[in-house]
Amino acid sequence: MSKAEGVVGHILLDAETIQGRVAELGRAISVDYQGKDLVLICILRGAVTFLTDLMRQITVPHEIDFMAISSYGIGQRESTGAVRLIMDLKTDIRGRHVLLVEDIVDSGRTIDYLLRTLWARQPADVRVCALLSKPSRRVVEVPLDYVGFEIPDQFVLGYGLDFDEKYRNLPYVGVLHPALMPGDEPAPC
Repeated sequence: MSKAEGVVGHILLDAETIQGRVAELGRAISVDYQGKDLVLICILRGAVTFLTDLMRQITVPHEIDFMAISSYGIGQRESTGAVRLIMDLKTDIRGRHVLLVEDIVDSGRTIDYLLRTLWARQPADVRVCALLSKPSRRVVEVPLDYVGFEIPDQFVLGYGLDFDEKYRNLPYVGVLHPALMPGDEPAPC
């Protein structure tokens, strides 16, 4: 019996598909950043799994740093719209090439906030690499330079994405079981 049984409705992206796409992204980033002073900025916590696999596929020298942002709370299935910086960078990015590594871009509010915050620090440039994008949910249009997968408007978990801070360790991206979405009642046994 799987630990995610009853939580994952179905698998959207299996581990092999994800790893293949991460390798493709790593190759593209390596070409684009050849000879540049690259810093990967991972948005905690969801993007850490993606970052770990992605940085192993990037062949150019680079540094990593982390930021933590909050726009969801435990028990919430959608962003509140209020973005808060919880943990800031330790690295000075002035004059450097920054690649923001994010797990999922939904409304666009978080990325918009991060881009404004990072551009104020005078980097050479800032680009965005997102594992997942939900264009149908976009409220704020943001530039996405590298996208792993465009997905439908479904609540996803696994491969770093959580459901109430759990299930980040799943090697695939699954869709939350419909019975666990707010307003839905569990099916009778």
